[in-house]
Amino acid sequence: MHTAKCNAHATKGCTPGHEVTGGRKSPAELRAERRPRAHPCWGHLVVAPFWVSFQANLGTLLRTCDAAGACMAVPSTAYYHQALHRGNTLSVRSCVHWVHRPLSWVGRERSSGSTVLGVELAEDAVRLGDLRPATNRTIILLGHEHNGIPDDAWPLLDQVVEIPMVGAGASLNVAVAASLVLYRLAGLS
Repeated sequence: MHTAKCNAHATKGCTPGHEVTGGRKSPAELRAERRPRAHPCWGHLVVAPFWVSFQANLGTLLRTCDAAGACMAVPSTAYYHQALHRGNTLSVRSCVHWVHRPLSWVGRERSSGSTVLGVELAEDAVRLGDLRPATNRTIILLGHEHNGIPDDAWPLLDQVVEIPMVGAGASLNVAVAASLVLYRLAGLS
């Protein structure tokens, strides 16, 4: 239970400095209650940022994956190893799948029954607000910050989701875009 010093003006009948039991729980108490341990690889949601150019986005995205119960699949290259080593701020081991041939891996995932979802602007895209929580293993493909998802990956997509924007920017930061989609697919928003 949360213990706090009372405020004589806010708590009638209490003397200043007296400890009060009850009331609100601290963030640390809530975290311990609601998130007792790190999640293992559930394999339900896998974010695949195969074409990211800014390393800082990968560390941010790894933290979001942990928060949403997702894993990350990335190319097994020095670039990605360095980015995740440097950008991982979690104190526990993260769920990362190291992939040697990204598009072949996506093809195998799709053949085995996974849904492959691209986050991109497209004519037939589903609006983020209309995206339903994932009911089976879902791979979320994220494109390059400037060029999007490459043409050779499009035939592998089962669905495309678009994040509506009203400003002048062409797109959101890749970590922000992935976070919005992940929370929606995980049923957390």
